[in-house]
Amino acid sequence: MVRPPLSQRELDRGARLGRLLRDARAERPTAEVAAAAGISMETLRKIEHGRIATPAFFTVVAIAEAIQLPVPELCRQLEPSSEP
Repeated sequence: MVRPPLSQRELDRGARLGRLLRDARAERPTAEVAAAAGISMETLRKIEHGRIATPAFFTVVAIAEAIQLPVPELCRQLEPSSEP
């Protein structure tokens, strides 16, 4: 089965998600956050830079918990109306 290409909207949302997570991580080391979330540093970097535009839900929740960003707050910030 071949996955259809992502739309520009999905790519933009993935980039926004990555920026939000990277900003919320702030000065915490990538290795520390990745270990706390149970993912590799490379996966965290790819998500933060939008190269994984549609990460798994539970991966996003694990990262949010690791950086103490409430998931409802993350969702609110991802709403299209909150775009800069």
